[in-house]
Amino acid sequence: MRRATVTPASTTAPAAGARALPPPAREEIRLEAVLHALSDPVRLCVVRELAAAEDELTCSRFDLPVTKSTSTHHFRVLRESGIVRQTYRGTAKMNGLRRDDLDALFPGLLDHVLRAAALQAARLGES
Repeated sequence: MRRATVTPASTTAPAAGARALPPPAREEIRLEAVLHALSDPVRLCVVRELAAAEDELTCSRFDLPVTKSTSTHHFRVLRESGIVRQTYRGTAKMNGLRRDDLDALFPGLLDHVLRAAALQAARLGES
């Protein structure tokens, strides 16, 4: 599969002194990559927390039941699938949900997945 040049598709520019990690451009985001990324419970937990947040969150903000290296892998999958954007601010890696891009490409998908995940969590007695 040939990869095109990747440019950040963020709707907000990184703050001064910030270093962006390149996600796929909006037109490169693929449904199967998004669905694959959302199929993992740890990554779905991250997406749920980002969707509920008012702003970007640092990687350390997430209390994930995995090792740091596995956590790094999950964030990479989310970034490379186009679900999140990551930007360094100093030594902190900030994560933001690319809701505008996902809603433009797959209208309603993220809302339905988040709603279904919340219903499942309630049914199973999870937070």
